[in-house]
Amino acid sequence: MLTRRAFVAAAAAASLSACARPVVAPVAAPPEPPPPMPARYGAILTEPHPVPAVPDGTVDPRHWRQEVANPFAFAAPGTIVVDPDAAYLHLITEGGRALRYGVSVGAAGFAWNGDAVMQFRRKWPVWKAPDSMIARRPEFEPYSVANGGMPGGPGNPLGARALYLFQNKQDTLYRIHGACEPKYLGRAVSSGCIRLLDQDVIDLHDRVQDGCKVIVLASHAPSAFATVY
Repeated sequence: MLTRRAFVAAAAAASLSACARPVVAPVAAPPEPPPPMPARYGAILTEPHPVPAVPDGTVDPRHWRQEVANPFAFAAPGTIVVDPDAAYLHLITEGGRALRYGVSVGAAGFAWNGDAVMQFRRKWPVWKAPDSMIARRPEFEPYSVANGGMPGGPGNPLGARALYLFQNKQDTLYRIHGACEPKYLGRAVSSGCIRLLDQDVIDLHDRVQDGCKVIVLASHAPSAFATVY
């Protein structure tokens, strides 16, 4: 038999149940918008060929050009040191400091390391496809050494500037150059060359001296990227 006390308790419980609100999962906060690119990565319209601005959100801030403490005490001011695993190029400056640039480097099977001399620099350089590349990519044959290469300008794989690396007065065929697509910065995608954003390679070109030492550290990380240029 339902007693009066039990009836009242059941009614109160039913009333509380009816008034209870369903549990709703909290709404996740919208992601933070990507930080805007610094002004130094804006469009450059004073060059023989326009350099487009780097779009916001395409480059991790750690790969922006910036001054840092010199991580390579063995390197004298004026030396370029490339760390392929970190995807950084450091230009050593005075007072224990360095300018750090984000780079993309050689993909697996095309990487290069060692000491070299930056023999000379070129603005809007001609690109001449080496025979080894033409053997892999016959479509580049029109830009071979014999055919005079590709003139500088938009679409040229060397971009706005190129620094030419020599060993024992012999051309290594490896370059530090521009034309890095922002989405590939920090990745291993090239045929052994060291690529920077055009804004950065223009800055680097204007700071270094012909004959400066270049040190490319050996990579110890396997590459997971297959795009080869």
